[in-house]
Amino acid sequence: MGDAVKHDPEKAKPLWTFHPAIIAMMTAVMGVCIVAVFAVIWFRFDAESRATFSWFQRLTLLAFFGVVLWLLYRMGTVRVTAYEDALVVRNVFKSYRFGWTEVKKLRFNPGDPWLQLFDADGNRLGVLAVQASEGGRASAAAKQLAAVARSHGAGSTAEPA
Repeated sequence: MGDAVKHDPEKAKPLWTFHPAIIAMMTAVMGVCIVAVFAVIWFRFDAESRATFSWFQRLTLLAFFGVVLWLLYRMGTVRVTAYEDALVVRNVFKSYRFGWTEVKKLRFNPGDPWLQLFDADGNRLGVLAVQASEGGRASAAAKQLAAVARSHGAGSTAEPA
């Protein structure tokens, strides 16, 4: 499947990019709510109750809190970007880079939760940036991406169904 990469935006200017607005908004709201709830709970404790937490317990809570916020950040920043030479997909845990000749098919059928990318080896990757929750915006993005893919030599079946 596509290579895990950190694509340097300074080296190449993106031709097209898409990121889901609804997911970004929801993860931002969730992050703010989590910070607010934890802050209210912590500061509602009296000083004596807060003092019962050991440093290890405090660090564990902060680590857990940090992981949750990091996951929300990653979810809120999923995107797909087309460059002149490649397609870069940033999902929650990993980013992928596909040369245009590696992209064989893009599929976004009604009822699919997100865009599906099929590579030259027959692997399937969910492109989380183009989600059904975006409605018509996602459908338009799938069509635009398919057009960009076809114009850059992706497989002849690189089109949303």
